[in-house]
Amino acid sequence: MMKKITIIGSGFSSLAAAAYLAKAGNEVSIFEKNKTIGGRARQLTNQGFTFDIGPTWYWMPDVFERFFSDFNKKPSDYYHLVKLNPAYSVYFAENDYITIEDGLDKICIAFEKEEPGSSKKLIKFINEALDNYNVAIKDLVYRPGLSPLELVTPVTIKKVGQFFSTISKEVRREFSNPRLISILEFPVLFLGAKPSSTPAFYSFMNYADFGLGTFHPKNGMYSVIKGMESLAIELGVTIKTNQSVEKIIVENKKASAIIVNGERVTADVVLSGADYHHTETLLDTKYRQYSERYWEKKTFAPSSLLFYVGFNKKIENVNHHTLFFDVDFEKHSEEIYDNPRWPDNPLFYASFPSKTDTNAAPQGHEAGIFLIPLAPGLKDTLEIRETYFRKIIKRLEKLTNQNIENFVIFKESFCINDFINDYNSYKGNAYGLANTLKQTAFLRPKLKSKKVKNLFFTGQLTVPGPGVPPSLISGKLVSSLIQKEC
Repeated sequence: MMKKITIIGSGFSSLAAAAYLAKAGNEVSIFEKNKTIGGRARQLTNQGFTFDIGPTWYWMPDVFERFFSDFNKKPSDYYHLVKLNPAYSVYFAENDYITIEDGLDKICIAFEKEEPGSSKKLIKFINEALDNYNVAIKDLVYRPGLSPLELVTPVTIKKVGQFFSTISKEVRREFSNPRLISILEFPVLFLGAKPSSTPAFYSFMNYADFGLGTFHPKNGMYSVIKGMESLAIELGVTIKTNQSVEKIIVENKKASAIIVNGERVTADVVLSGADYHHTETLLDTKYRQYSERYWEKKTFAPSSLLFYVGFNKKIENVNHHTLFFDVDFEKHSEEIYDNPRWPDNPLFYASFPSKTDTNAAPQGHEAGIFLIPLAPGLKDTLEIRETYFRKIIKRLEKLTNQNIENFVIFKESFCINDFINDYNSYKGNAYGLANTLKQTAFLRPKLKSKKVKNLFFTGQLTVPGPGVPPSLISGKLVSSLIQKEC
């Protein structure tokens, strides 16, 4: 029986859910508060430059392929992928970096140069990571987080120790070189927690990195959003922008409508892909599942200070993705998770999409995206942002041995206040809830409200967790739940 389904927000999880629900024959409408779709994955254009505002890494291509294949489509029907070689480089000091190339055999050579004998250890580690990937990405993450029994399979019983050990312990058990350790611990930062707080089972992220590789969609990650939008519209989804949802109406303990820009829109089912905490504030207090105290106690993934910069020259000695680990990794982690404050000497990441994509910048110019991970909830001012921009640009100049700051045409920034204003993000977090042991699977906020019938949630604060591929999966999970229960 056809249902009228209203979806709040138009990020990856909302678009995925909309496509599945429309395919099942429902009348689906998306309401997006901003003027363009995409949620955190919007796009910025300025003076011929194009930037992804949010995600810039395309990992786990098989998850995207699985999504589109559910509609008898392929990613290539909507966007063109380029596999990056090298995938990225990591700076440790001036003119001192390790390049991660395309393919495990090449990565083994780089490891062997750094620490003789490490390539054999790396192959063993990645084989274990592949095994975890097959268990997690092909099975466990496609479960809706309703019961702890979802995690209990003949395979996971054998791996139970990996849920109680950590990535940090497992990496250090095999490797002693601090540079190689930091490279192996880097991928789990996508899960929003310190390596020392992330279960060892999540080493499957290392397989995503070294085994599957890093890709770039032509015209940026926003081309994936546009592809999903096209698919959704083909399936009959209605998408409306500049639509601020002000309240979720509950009648007889059932979600029956939303108030959008002052007008009532009736619904049989309400699904929110917006920030989970914010969505619950749209309900009367008695209908909220989680208290403010609940959210305060949770471990959130970091926020970020981002800069989008146009340069009127090509930047040398960097790759499309470049990480700057020339400062104390542990100290910066402590300043995010243990003693939240603006970091003294931050690690940072830079993306130069124009290294790969000629559409990202005018000829002879460079587009640069810079990201500093931060604790959520910090004081955010333009003066602070400017201080940190100067810090990282000076370091970039020194590490790569070139003049850069004098070639800045323009820069725009995005930080905690913007995450709150644009996405209603709790404390301005950028990536949702961290994937720690106590915030995994059934221990995360639920896809389905336990207090309001026909009210559902999707996205990075619920199952399976932060990141773009998990968001696609979250959309599939919640759509199946809606079909089953409504």
